[in-house]
Amino acid sequence: MPGFVGLLAAFACLWAGLRGSAASVELRSSGEEEAVSGGCPARCRCSVDGLLHRADCSDLGLRETPGNLSVFTSYLDLSMNNLTALTSGALSNLHFLEELRLAGNDLSIIPRGAFSGLYNLKVLMLQNNQLTSVPAEAFNTLHNLQSLRLDANHISSIPSGCFSGLRSLRHLWLDDNSLTEVPAAALNELPALQAMTLALNHISHVPDHAFSKLDRLVVLHLNNNRIVSTGTNCFHGLHSLETLDLNYNSLVEFPTAIRSLGHLKELGFHSNNIQSIPEQAFIGNPSLITIFFYDNPIQSVGRSAFQDLPELRTLSLNGAADLTEFPDLTGTKSLESLTITGARITSLPGSVCEQLPNLQLLDLSYNQIQSLPSFSGCESVQKIDLHHNEIEELEENTFHGLMSLRSLDLSWNRLSSVKRNCFSALPALNKLDLSSNQLSALPLIGLQSLTHLRLAGNSELMELIQREELPRVRVMELPYAFQCCAFVSCERRGASWEKEEAVETSSQGDSSQMDQDWEELLMEFEDEPKLQHTVHCSPAPGPFRPCLHLLGSWLVRLGVWLIAALSLLLIGLLALVNGLMGVWSGWLAAVDAWTFGNFWRYGARWESSFLCRLSGFLCVFASQTGLFLLTVAALERCTAASSRNKPDGHNGRFSPPLTLRLSICSCFLFGLFVTLPPLVVGHSTSSSAFLFLSSSSSSFSSLVFSVSLVLLDSLCFLLMTLAYTRLYCRPEKTPQTTTEEEEEEEEASFTRHVAWLLFSDCLLFLPVAFLSFSSLLRLPVADPEAVKALILLVAPLPSCVNPLLFLLFNVAARHDLAALLRLCRGRGGRRRRTVAMLDSTYNDNDEDAEKQSCDSTQALVVVGGTREEEEEEEEEEETGRSGKAFREVCYSASID
Repeated sequence: MPGFVGLLAAFACLWAGLRGSAASVELRSSGEEEAVSGGCPARCRCSVDGLLHRADCSDLGLRETPGNLSVFTSYLDLSMNNLTALTSGALSNLHFLEELRLAGNDLSIIPRGAFSGLYNLKVLMLQNNQLTSVPAEAFNTLHNLQSLRLDANHISSIPSGCFSGLRSLRHLWLDDNSLTEVPAAALNELPALQAMTLALNHISHVPDHAFSKLDRLVVLHLNNNRIVSTGTNCFHGLHSLETLDLNYNSLVEFPTAIRSLGHLKELGFHSNNIQSIPEQAFIGNPSLITIFFYDNPIQSVGRSAFQDLPELRTLSLNGAADLTEFPDLTGTKSLESLTITGARITSLPGSVCEQLPNLQLLDLSYNQIQSLPSFSGCESVQKIDLHHNEIEELEENTFHGLMSLRSLDLSWNRLSSVKRNCFSALPALNKLDLSSNQLSALPLIGLQSLTHLRLAGNSELMELIQREELPRVRVMELPYAFQCCAFVSCERRGASWEKEEAVETSSQGDSSQMDQDWEELLMEFEDEPKLQHTVHCSPAPGPFRPCLHLLGSWLVRLGVWLIAALSLLLIGLLALVNGLMGVWSGWLAAVDAWTFGNFWRYGARWESSFLCRLSGFLCVFASQTGLFLLTVAALERCTAASSRNKPDGHNGRFSPPLTLRLSICSCFLFGLFVTLPPLVVGHSTSSSAFLFLSSSSSSFSSLVFSVSLVLLDSLCFLLMTLAYTRLYCRPEKTPQTTTEEEEEEEEASFTRHVAWLLFSDCLLFLPVAFLSFSSLLRLPVADPEAVKALILLVAPLPSCVNPLLFLLFNVAARHDLAALLRLCRGRGGRRRRTVAMLDSTYNDNDEDAEKQSCDSTQALVVVGGTREEEEEEEEEEETGRSGKAFREVCYSASID
């Protein structure tokens, strides 16, 4: 063989020497092209590297191996074709071939002699084919083969002796096949093997001495199988093994066989069914550097399980639900990363830093730790994660002396007290997360280097943070938007607020984390803090969480005062619910005046106070109750008209006093029912006590509440519309007498009055409903400032429109108003003369006007009241008056 190779080399030199030295420079390019074309099959991509050729014939749809290949070919790629079989001797003349790729074909059988003559072949790739068994004698002549890929096939058996000629094989891929057992006999014929993977098979048991002849094996992957058990001596003979992967199997017991692996450095057996780790589990593995065994239902861990592992750098134990004590790590002084999450550890030993002097990462999240020892001995620690525990207090010496600590996460605990100098000795700290605790005060001494501060979820933390106290801060999450006013410009318009909130909402994924890490990296190179820099603070102030003025512009402010005045003067006399709307508007106007120009100083206390929730409750209660009363009035009009058209009708007087009282009480009780839960639970609204209007930052319960109210109101308007459609489409009944004609005219007046109320209130309801649904669907339909103005002015507007409509369309109200005006002007000087003048003015309808005036006055003062009459006729007549009074109260009800 060496003589043959030398002869070929001499022939190549003789062929090259025949070219003239002078012509060689000029004709070099043309000579290379000729050589390539002479040894390159059609459609293949070839290149020359000195004397050797490289041929790429991949993804050409070939059905057989190409011919006309140069004998000097060292690289041949036939992958991603349609080859179904290899003929014996087809490649026998490629004695210089070092790498052959046949992946991604349809090869199911490889005959004997298919690779004969490939004496220098080092890499052979046969993955992604249709092989069901390893060829018995096809590899016997590949004595220099170093890497063999047989993964992603359908191999279910590996016969003994199939690898007998692979004396130099170092890497073997047998993963993603259908093996049900470890091919121990075939593997014992590979004395030079250094790395092997049997992952993604169906192996259920690893027998004893399965790898006894592989004393040079360094890496062994058995992950993603169905291994339930291992033999006590299954890893015997693996004296050089450094990496063992048993992840994603079905092991139910700790593999004690690893104790024979004295040079093991990396061990993984996570995602199994192991329930306990015995004492001194790794006594025979002093070289271990990394252990991964999370996601196991571990119930018990021996306290000495991780002792005396001087080289161990990483220890990850996640999901040990029944682990209640911190493990003893004596002798494991090189540990740099310790992760124990999802356990039930309640306390840490005081000597944790003495045992782990080189610790850099400590993650004890999702435990039940109630108190912390002093970490002053962990001088190298850079990151501590203690979120989702039960820590209640931080002492002054808890983190004292941690000069390298950069990130501290204490979120989702029960922290209520942080000592004044707790963070005073942390010069490198730039990330602090104290969100979702019970803090009412936070000392900022020593936090001048912070770039990220998270305090969201501390509802009792209302104190304001000055910008000068945190000069380097870049990202902040605070309990209230008003606390961000010191860090952001309050002069930005509503569109920019909304855009910033949308960006912050959508930045919760991986990209946000990458941006924050990059920002932190940039901060490392800053020596002095910049005088001006951008601070991303959330929740961001905006039109509904203002920094300066509660009501914003003067147009809105004057409008609210006007609505409050008109509501209190007029609606308070007509109906209680409209008066409550006026109280709400006046309330907001008073708060705006009280906090004028510096609302951010009081915003947190105002938004978290009971008075803020009460004001929102009054607004919604008034609007909802008014709408329910108007709905009952519309239904009463329809029912009264239907009863008059019946042969035995009672001229619309169908509702006895008890029914009237029950209807009114039901409206008030139902209004209380739909609006009381947010007041009791402390419903957090997005509009800072303006209205229950959902936004992008609203919780799911807030969205459900807002949409439910809009749908309920829409249903009421639909019922009223249907009732009045039926009312106007009913056949008219011709009155028989003058009395009936007067009653018919009176009923028609009431009906028109309710119709105008329905039309105006429905028209004013449409913008509010549109804004609610657009906010729910995250549609940017309007500027937040415009939305705020529309909500504050349009929503309570019915409380001013309704009394005007009452005066315009109610005859009795007009008579009373005219009489009141004449009395105020002093016409006649006396009450009797005034009444006489009124009687002479309305001479044509004298008795009717007097009757209506009485009814109207009764409607303004008494709801459904009746007088006790001894005679049955007077009682029936009083019942009719009560029904009329009820309708007049319902007509004047307002909606939001």
